[in-house]
Amino acid sequence: MVNFWPSCGFAQLERNARGWLVPTEAYLRLFLARPELALVPESCTGEHALHAALLASPLRPVPSEALAALQDEDARENYAMFLGFRDALLTAGTLERYYLDLFLRGTVNVPPLFVDLIAQAILRNVLDEAHDPVEARAAEMLFRSQRITIQDGQILAGDRTVLDMYNETGGLGEMGRLLKESKAPLRAINLDVLGGDNAMRYWQSDEDHTFLLDLTHELTQDLGHGLTFKVTRARSGLTALARVLEQWVHHFLGVTVTIQPEQKIDDAAWRWHVGLDTESTAILNDLYQDQPVAPERLRRMISLFRLDFANPGEMRADVAGKTVYLGLAMNADSITRIKPQNLLINLPLATAM
Repeated sequence: MVNFWPSCGFAQLERNARGWLVPTEAYLRLFLARPELALVPESCTGEHALHAALLASPLRPVPSEALAALQDEDARENYAMFLGFRDALLTAGTLERYYLDLFLRGTVNVPPLFVDLIAQAILRNVLDEAHDPVEARAAEMLFRSQRITIQDGQILAGDRTVLDMYNETGGLGEMGRLLKESKAPLRAINLDVLGGDNAMRYWQSDEDHTFLLDLTHELTQDLGHGLTFKVTRARSGLTALARVLEQWVHHFLGVTVTIQPEQKIDDAAWRWHVGLDTESTAILNDLYQDQPVAPERLRRMISLFRLDFANPGEMRADVAGKTVYLGLAMNADSITRIKPQNLLINLPLATAM
């Protein structure tokens, strides 16, 4: 199998009997190599000593005076954050339990970066035997923000960081930034849409995040004479995303669900919904409560999904057998930021996690 996303630390983690990920010293060392904790020329003697001690023994206790000895305030804050994260992770015992507890408590006290890194490692575990590169690319949406482009009915998702970098530097780094400041021409952005003949190339560039994902689920064909025909794309990016979300739910909650893209909610018995992001949550809440939703907000909806439990007995008794509707939307700046935890803590489960 392809070892995709190698930098996420999956290879440095262990699995327990449930298949959840157990943190190791090797995994924690990856955080010490990140820019937030890596040594720089300005690092003081105390920081060098602390960094070396943690590299040698990432689980070692760190007395408060060792942190106080760091001259740089940002360095003290970063190390304190890492140590708090490390201790909470070890107490939880697995990445999955830590991730769940983080949101069940209702207080997220770690940087979003740490949450995304944990989610990526868990997704790498979930998709360990993945053979579909489109599903792997769709899974990136659960830990990396996407910029959405809609043109001629086609909906494309591109990695926000990559697209913004290309927009700023033309993909040429600092040199590109200087060229842009001097108003010199930059090379055209040419990012490929993943699918068809190029799909297998994803495995060779999985950490570049340069492929666009086509989220178009229905195509409208003009048959002439005023006739149109709609075709559903069985291998759309939305379908791949739905498969990833099914596996995400099963891995954490142990329940089997089916998820499929929908164009509208036409259900008089609509009882439950979950927004996959902040924008869709607000829109679905307003629609459910029969509140007016401005057309420009509705246009931000990328897709709806229907989620059905294979075993209705695993649902709360008052909604057992009912469809759960999901929403995916972009904000006013055309950014979508999926919060995969929403799907874990907001499903109508019969028993608490």
